[in-house]
Amino acid sequence: MCGISNKFKNMYKTSYFITTPIFYVNANPHIGHLYSALIADASARFQKLCNPSINVIFSTGTDEHGLKVQRAAEANKVSVENYCQNISNYYETTFRKFNISHSSFIRTTSKKHNVSVQHFWKRLQPHIKKGKYNGWYCTADETFLSEDQIEIINGMRVSKESGRPVEWTEEDNYKFDLRPFKEKLVDWLNHQERIKPKIFHDILLREINYLYEISLSRPKHRVNWGLTVPGDDTQTIYVWLDALVNYLTISGYPEIKMWPPDVHICGKDILKFHGIYWPIFLLAAGLKLPKQIFVHSHWKVNDEKMSKTKGNVVDPIEASHLYTESGLRYFLLREGTAHSDGNYSDLKIRRILNAELADTMGNLLNRCCGKAINPNMIYPDLDSIAIEKLLLDSKFKELNTRLNILSNTVGNHYEELNFYKGIDEIIATLQCCNRFFEYNKPWQLAKNDAIKLSCVLHITLETLRISALALQPIIPALTNKILNKLNVKSRNWNHVTPSWINKDQYDCPKYINKENNILFKKLVIN
Repeated sequence: MCGISNKFKNMYKTSYFITTPIFYVNANPHIGHLYSALIADASARFQKLCNPSINVIFSTGTDEHGLKVQRAAEANKVSVENYCQNISNYYETTFRKFNISHSSFIRTTSKKHNVSVQHFWKRLQPHIKKGKYNGWYCTADETFLSEDQIEIINGMRVSKESGRPVEWTEEDNYKFDLRPFKEKLVDWLNHQERIKPKIFHDILLREINYLYEISLSRPKHRVNWGLTVPGDDTQTIYVWLDALVNYLTISGYPEIKMWPPDVHICGKDILKFHGIYWPIFLLAAGLKLPKQIFVHSHWKVNDEKMSKTKGNVVDPIEASHLYTESGLRYFLLREGTAHSDGNYSDLKIRRILNAELADTMGNLLNRCCGKAINPNMIYPDLDSIAIEKLLLDSKFKELNTRLNILSNTVGNHYEELNFYKGIDEIIATLQCCNRFFEYNKPWQLAKNDAIKLSCVLHITLETLRISALALQPIIPALTNKILNKLNVKSRNWNHVTPSWINKDQYDCPKYINKENNILFKKLVIN
């Protein structure tokens, strides 16, 4: 593959295992949940584009046990089973609507998962002891907290991390000491690629200094909606241990088919569970640890934290009625940065979608199909003499340079899950092409220079083809529309190169589909 760096070549593998966290069913999904799924989806799609024969496992699902779910069902006056079914179904509906291409959707209430958890508990048994456990308990977070993890605000003790209230609790349960695994955990974390972005790697290194004994179960009389501890029907398994084992369930545990995962995706609020608890549990069970954990930040709405109290929680399906599924996918992956919180704003969404999907890409495609310059809707062949002359054109030199490295540049960003950086390169290339198109005035060439007009059209259509191919992991439905319009048959990553570089790489289209359709309808800005 021409121009690909060694780092990028390393991604050509025979299998790829990526996971999202499983989402808690105490409420319907919001854009933060969708964003987690989109990162994993874009990554899985990219791996498939690079190697169509690769075996991809992309898992997601719902976490359905615990006190919060129990109380949410009570508040909604339905059985906890029906409540879980309804919310889980809504997640699946949402993911289908946004073309999330997961291979597995796990539910922690499934029999298959119960088998995995029971077996995993038994593997941890040598490290588990029963006894009296006391401490500050946060019901909303379903976790015990140490003194240094809480603070007093307005006379009330709350979790420093979540700001939610805590209460002193004493109970008999099963305990697991994290401290003996500190050295091995540090060895695992010392790999610079282990936790991405680096800001979260540094946070975990600080957290390691505060390992403690944790509770692995809850009394059944207090939390009855959970999996029973093997051999003790008075206790249910801690919801986080139950939830984390979903990754093993997906792999076929206890008979593992593929392990460890290449990437765990998780939000920054659950970093401790994925970056400390989970690797320690795996070490205790004698299993390999995940290759990487990719942590993303949260979404604010108009610069405010999303909350039910404020009434600003954004439902993806409702938002798609305003911006379309492709539009919302594009915005979240375009504006979402892992290292800092994103800001969801109606005005910002409309401006970005209008400027980039409707104008920069959509309008350029429309202009190539205009009757004045392309009445026969052809995808013209490239004249080698005409392109040699164009190489003297500064506008083409810039565009040519961008197109030659786009596969490599965008590919490296996608491989690192920095999709916003890849999109930025693609849009910059399309903007460059718009300048090239405008500079060469094809409406004038149509009157006096048919050969150069064909050359300009070919280069512009090639830019649209290459850009659409590179955007497939981001907006699969919309890029399929563009590629169908251009009659493009070859759609893998090794086709993200211009025809004048890889002349024998693929068959150029001959004609553009004559069906008249708008790529992305411009949104009204009030």
